[in-house]
Amino acid sequence: MMLFTDPAAGEAFAAAHGRLQELERAGFAPEAVRQVQQEKLALLWERAAEAPYYRDAEGVAERDLTAVQPTPKDRLKAAPADFARPGLARVVKYYESSGSGGIPTPTPRVAEDIVHNVVGVAPLWRRALGADPRRVAVLLPSDVVPVADFVAGVCEYLGHAALRCYPFTTGMCDFDRLERLFTGFRPEVVFAAPGVLTQWTRVLKSRGALAAVRAELRTVMLLGEVSLPAQRAKLAADWQADVFDASYGSTETGTIAATCERDRLHLLNHGHVLELRDGDKLVPAEPGAVGELVDTPLNNFARPLLRFATGDLAEVLGEPCPCGLALPTVRIHGRGSDRVEIAGAVVDERLIGSIVYQDHRVTGYLIQVRAEGTRLVLERDVDVTDPDEELAADARERFAGTGVGWDEIVVVSQLPATTKAGGSQKNWKRTNVVVAG
Repeated sequence: MMLFTDPAAGEAFAAAHGRLQELERAGFAPEAVRQVQQEKLALLWERAAEAPYYRDAEGVAERDLTAVQPTPKDRLKAAPADFARPGLARVVKYYESSGSGGIPTPTPRVAEDIVHNVVGVAPLWRRALGADPRRVAVLLPSDVVPVADFVAGVCEYLGHAALRCYPFTTGMCDFDRLERLFTGFRPEVVFAAPGVLTQWTRVLKSRGALAAVRAELRTVMLLGEVSLPAQRAKLAADWQADVFDASYGSTETGTIAATCERDRLHLLNHGHVLELRDGDKLVPAEPGAVGELVDTPLNNFARPLLRFATGDLAEVLGEPCPCGLALPTVRIHGRGSDRVEIAGAVVDERLIGSIVYQDHRVTGYLIQVRAEGTRLVLERDVDVTDPDEELAADARERFAGTGVGWDEIVVVSQLPATTKAGGSQKNWKRTNVVVAG
């Protein structure tokens, strides 16, 4: 409704929508994207100069991005007010980051922040969802974090009907009500975190209701936490639907990359200046580059950021995407800080998950680090009848040669819900790795 009451929102929408149409006509050609970047960066300097942190920072007065030192994430978390533009009376949304990496970060937004982020992602998701109106169920949290608002906004822009129904909202929605909602609303698209949808699938299987609930579903969009190819393949088989790794980004930066119809994450260069840092060296995020992703979001209005160090390791892929879109594709390898040493090997969520989820009989795992050794606990799917010993032996075989040696592998029928109730609320090291005191 803010588009009807806030003149700035209306102006932002007209500008973003018009620019998007121009970019789509140009096929997001590099020269067209660079023109948009230059226009937006020129305006960003004015906003950044108002923020206390950047007011006297090197390179800001000269408008030289290469002279600006990367902004540490911890500095933003420690004093977020230093990055806000003063005197903003038009804040329309207040969010905080999930805090999955430590302290939550306050993130107020004005209408322009919201409009540009929604419109910037829309052309990619249109390719994955199709042009016709569809019924969409959003199994993502609506409180504090912006993810459900964001998805609903994109659906509204693209003309899809959206239902918010996060099943871990105590007192409002649970799996019983979710089943009734799906039966009545009959969604064709589901947005969810991988862990949440996995748990929902287990519940439906145990009730014998999966076939009826998935009858009209065609597309699954995963976001909010790490999504692995093996997980997507498992969910695609269970739901008999196309499953996509929908997007990558953060509350602080907005959406940095979004999927196309070929399940490839494309960098949204029309809304960001992206670089990769390897040691002290920063290079443009161009094909072949690898390192920590450093982002200058061009659509941050309430709280501008320059060269924000995300902490995420990324690789810009060299081969063009089969979808034909000119925006480069990226593979996100996760946070360097999320790596842990287990049994003499340094591992992360992607390494462990990519091996565990190769077995579609497994729906989750927990790592227990104890004085007597390191144990991998696997969760069997509810419809699996194979012996526990077989699942454990197959897992041990898959880990052979990886450098990860488990002292024990056990199989259970159900893991704690905290291993799955993600949706931008979970941190792998807190929910899937338990270190005994």
